[in-house]
Amino acid sequence: EDFLTLIFKAMMKDILNSSHPVSSAVQSSEQIEEMFDTLSYIKGASLLLMLKHYLTKDVFQAGIEVYLHNHNYGTAQSDDLWDSMNEITNGTLDVKKMMKTWIVHKGFPLVTVVRKGKIISVQQEKFLYRVEPENWTSDASYLWHIPLTYITNRCNFTHCINAYLLDQKSG
Repeated sequence: EDFLTLIFKAMMKDILNSSHPVSSAVQSSEQIEEMFDTLSYIKGASLLLMLKHYLTKDVFQAGIEVYLHNHNYGTAQSDDLWDSMNEITNGTLDVKKMMKTWIVHKGFPLVTVVRKGKIISVQQEKFLYRVEPENWTSDASYLWHIPLTYITNRCNFTHCINAYLLDQKSG
């Protein structure tokens, strides 16, 4: 419950156009200090939980083990974690490509789901709580690779989780 409270507080900051991405290039030590704030840590933890749920616990843990083994007593960059996950998924999913969309964009997407008969369509757009004219930037380039999981009425809720990766504006 405490973690959810933290997530919602971070999301309230992240929906403002004055927010910042989890990862970005820096030029000075001041920019480094600005990058490591509550938003970065909480959003980063949330993204890892999202990835763990999408990959499954066992695959995610195996990726973490590969990452720790490959970089023990050394340094690493964020791409190294995604590369380790890619090793485990054996090319079935480009984890780096998916996660880059989450760490280089500020904010998060709003996903709209519409059902017409047996057809389900989903669409994504950047979510902003309030547009601040002095900080406004176009969101036309914002596209997330959103892992969606769902169940159908043919499932018993424990062994029938389906996954869909929304990597376009709509699908």
